[in-house]
Amino acid sequence: MKVNGKNYRTIWIDRGVLTVINQNKLPHRFEMAELHTVSDVCDAIKNMVVRGAGLIGTTAGFGMWIAAKTASCDNLTDFKKWLFHAAESLKKTRPTAADLQWAVERQLKEIEKGISLKEKIQIAMDTASVICETNALSGKKIGEYGKKIISDISKKKSGKPVNILTHCNAGWLAFVDYGSALAPVYAAYDDGIPVHVWVDETRPRNQGANLTAWELSMHGVPHSLIVDNAGGHIMQHGMVDMVITGADRITRRGDAANKIGTYLKAVAAKDNNIPFYVAAPSSSFDFDLFDGIEDIPIEERDADEVRFMTGEMPDGTIGTVRICRPETAARNWAFDVTPARFVTKLICEHGICNASEADISELVLGSKQ
Repeated sequence: MKVNGKNYRTIWIDRGVLTVINQNKLPHRFEMAELHTVSDVCDAIKNMVVRGAGLIGTTAGFGMWIAAKTASCDNLTDFKKWLFHAAESLKKTRPTAADLQWAVERQLKEIEKGISLKEKIQIAMDTASVICETNALSGKKIGEYGKKIISDISKKKSGKPVNILTHCNAGWLAFVDYGSALAPVYAAYDDGIPVHVWVDETRPRNQGANLTAWELSMHGVPHSLIVDNAGGHIMQHGMVDMVITGADRITRRGDAANKIGTYLKAVAAKDNNIPFYVAAPSSSFDFDLFDGIEDIPIEERDADEVRFMTGEMPDGTIGTVRICRPETAARNWAFDVTPARFVTKLICEHGICNASEADISELVLGSKQ
């Protein structure tokens, strides 16, 4: 996607060094971060220098390549132990993200096929590159499928703007490129379909205000930032035509884990007869899990993310302020689960389906046969 007229992806290799956009600096600064070690990669994922389902998985994939090429051992037994340790460290960083575990396990499986250390390192690089390209292509295909939904709504509105509510950030910053929930928005906008996006601020990390609004601005898509609790109000007053979010993990029956607060938007959409879509690549589907509320691990992050906020001060500097009394306790669950019964349709790179075990299996697993 373009930033100030220049094409960027969220992650790339620059002179042999893994380089990412530092999302903690947005929207006030556009800076890069270099990741040299497995520890660098783990810190970047855990501390949300990189975030979003697809990008987390891709970064972890490259993390396994870094683990392979920096292994300080000269025999296959110690190399395997080193890789396993790196894999476990990476998987612990963001436990809700299915793509992270998927990418790490895929790397372990592929690297095992190598005969020599040199061959294993090359396989790790090749596999990371495939994961990266596949993620970008999946986002593009999700955009193409989702654009049809927006187009149909636009026709019913006689060309008036389609008002789309989204929560958190599931745009190109959350993937290698294109994104999931925002990919259809970009595809529709680029195709001349009038759209307007309601952007939830998405407390406590404000990924909507900091990232989604910034992305949409860079692309020229009309949008309005709203507080998290305004979603139900604008739905009641006919100001939302559809809701679309991403997902960090989807069970085989269609329960979807996404940024905390998504479930409330799905309930409000159901009450107001507004379609609620979940867009995610097939790598976000976890067929080992059925009941999302019971089985999906929900990450709880540092309470200070709730107690403090960071932003630009009047003098242009970036500062952090506490918004409550020093002694105030807080809890910080990063995700909640939207049950399948609230999901109108699921969108992935293979197409669109109902949020049901049979339809998901046919679309996602059937496409791999």
